Amino acid sequence: MANSYAAAGVDTAAGDRAVELMKAAVGRSHGPEVLGGVGGFAGLFDASALLGYRKPLLASGTDGVGTKVAIAQAFDKHDTIGQDLVGMIVDDIVVVGAKPLFLTDYIACGKLVPERIAEIVGGVARACEATGTALVGGETAEHPGLLGPDDYDVAGAAVGVVEADRLLGPAKVRDGDAIIAMASSGLHSNGFSLVRKILADAGIGYTDSLDEFGGSVGLALLEPTRLYTSALLKLIDDPTVGDAVHAFSHVTGGGIAANLARVLPHGMWAEVDRSTWTPPSVFQVLSSISRTSVGDHEETWNLGIGMFAVVDSDAAGAVAATLAGLGIESWEVGTVASATRDLAGFEQGAKGVDGGAVRLVGTYAE
Repeated sequence: MANSYAAAGVDTAAGDRAVELMKAAVGRSHGPEVLGGVGGFAGLFDASALLGYRKPLLASGTDGVGTKVAIAQAFDKHDTIGQDLVGMIVDDIVVVGAKPLFLTDYIACGKLVPERIAEIVGGVARACEATGTALVGGETAEHPGLLGPDDYDVAGAAVGVVEADRLLGPAKVRDGDAIIAMASSGLHSNGFSLVRKILADAGIGYTDSLDEFGGSVGLALLEPTRLYTSALLKLIDDPTVGDAVHAFSHVTGGGIAANLARVLPHGMWAEVDRSTWTPPSVFQVLSSISRTSVGDHEETWNLGIGMFAVVDSDAAGAVAATLAGLGIESWEVGTVASATRDLAGFEQGAKGVDGGAVRLVGTYAE
């Protein structure tokens, strides 16, 4: 039929096939709190557990993967992008001490290829399962004429809960607190517009192989975002060190100093010592290709730090040991201070937050 939906480029049967392919993976992220399974107009989540809270605060977050999807599309590898999406969202929620409850995703594509959509959602579902987050629903929209046949974008939103008196953040940070950095797995999902420009200017393709990247450029860049949520929830619930944790900061867009400044109280400052770590090779290689220094990208990339914890100084060693036991490499990078000083050259707050001030000092370790 000339004027049918299919003739306009939208294949509803392919959408149904995609749902069938992803059902099992999505179902594995469900606990008994999820009602109705996959395919309803709305995802249902039994919130009875919240009745056990004295004053439950709901925490919400929404994000996307950004232009990292362009590399997945060019390399035709779609099974890791979902983890990037979940990491960007739930690791924002855990920053305030909240346990993520459920997540929904949204995929817009030029042409709905069921197997490709199932790969993307499969990655979302596996990461949800790993972080204790139920994937309760989502939407896949076919946008022919707006997006190319192989183009897509992904986004999502999640809700979590935290007891009011367990809320983490600037209000708990104290003068003299230690700042602990947690290792990233690589670029995570930020700064890829710059990554793509660097490679394009150098004439390097994603399917090229470079010794500096240990082989395939695309595979190195698609290293999925590290998931911190489960480990951090165990850390703050630990009876020996949990109460020593005052704040977390997720290092995403804006880089190291700006994100840490967001969780320091106004009037407090910190210096992050570069000599305490060596930026991973992916950052060094990209900087070399672009003939810049790693330090030139401190406001764009995480440079090897995916999360910070601000903790009681007396417990810093115990916190780091606990994180190691949970599979997270960490190290102390600085101290929170409140003494009056000249803050010229410090990053002061970010994204509308009237927070503290942070700058990086020293030289990166070799």
